[in-house]
Amino acid sequence: MKQVYGHLDDFCKLSDNTKETYLRKGETNHGYIKPGQERFDGKSKDIRHTFNICTLKPDGGPLPDEPLPGFRDHVSDLATDFKRLSALLLQALAVGMELPYGYFLEKHRHILDGESENQSTFRLLYYPPLIEDDGKNELLRGTCKYSQQRCTKDEIDLSLPEDYRAKVREQQEQEEQELQQITRCGAHCDYGTFTLLAQDSEGGLEVKLPGTDRWKRVGHLPGAILINAGELLSTWTGEKISALQHRVIIPQEETIRTRGRHSLAFFVHPDNCISIAPIDLPASSSSNSLDSDEKKTKGRKKSFKTAKSKIYNAYQHVQRRFKETYAS
Repeated sequence: MKQVYGHLDDFCKLSDNTKETYLRKGETNHGYIKPGQERFDGKSKDIRHTFNICTLKPDGGPLPDEPLPGFRDHVSDLATDFKRLSALLLQALAVGMELPYGYFLEKHRHILDGESENQSTFRLLYYPPLIEDDGKNELLRGTCKYSQQRCTKDEIDLSLPEDYRAKVREQQEQEEQELQQITRCGAHCDYGTFTLLAQDSEGGLEVKLPGTDRWKRVGHLPGAILINAGELLSTWTGEKISALQHRVIIPQEETIRTRGRHSLAFFVHPDNCISIAPIDLPASSSSNSLDSDEKKTKGRKKSFKTAKSKIYNAYQHVQRRFKETYAS
C-alpha cells in the first residue's frame, strides 16, 4: 500500500498537461479525475486527486508507466490481492445468507476484466493539504468617502452605517456557503455490491449510523480494511443489509488539515449483464420472518411488486449513478 501511495504522490506532482493525458473521458470510468470534477452529494465539489483502474489487462486502459516506471506492476499486484479478498468475502456472504457458496461469486466472474464486462474499479485517492492562500489572509480594505455634515448631537457617532453592516453580513454568509460547498468527499453511498476501503492515519472518514441522522468518525487501525455495503447489495437483500452512507470531512484540527490524506478503494460490482432484483432468501436468514400463512402471502405479493419495480442490470444502475456524480 505504501508503494502505491508513493506512486500516486509522484503522479500528482506531474505537470497538469501530463496528468490530463490520463483523464477519465466520456462514459468510461478508467483514468484520472481532477479535484472538483466529482459531486457525490449533488452540489459539493470533492477536493481530491483520483485515479481509477478498471482492468489489469496489458491492453486495457492507459496507466502512467512512462513517466512513472513500476506504476503498473505495483498497482496490479495490490489490486490482485484485493480481488482475491473480494472473492473470499462474496463466498462468505452467500454462506451467511444460507445460499449456495458460489451464488454471488458466479455473478462477479469478470472483476477487473474491463468495463465491457464489469464495472469494478480499483481507485487510488489523494486528498491534498488544506493550506490557506496568502492572498486570502489580507485585511479587507474598504473605501472611505468624506463629506461635510452638520452634527445634530454633541457626541460624534462612530458606529458603522447599517447598509455597510448588512453588506458585511451578506459577504460572510456567502463565504460560509462557499466553504460548505467544498468538501473532501460529499455524503454518498457506493453503487455496487460492496467496497473494500483502506486509509492512512490522517482521518476524516465518517459514516452515517443506519436509521439515524448521526455521523460517527471512523478511527484508523493500521492494516485494517473497512467493508462498505453498496446499493446493489442492499437491493439484493431487500435492504436487510443497508448501503452505508459515508463522507470525508475537512478536519478541524489545523495540524491535520495541513497534511495530505491517502486511501485505496476497491469497488466490487456484479458483471454488467446481471439482473438486479431482491433475492428470495431462506426464512431463517430473514430478520423479520412472518409467522402466519396470511402474512407470508401478503409478504410475497409485496416482494414481487418491489422486485418488478427494481429489475434492471448492474451496468444500467452504475451508468445512471455516474451521470449523477459527474453532472456539471
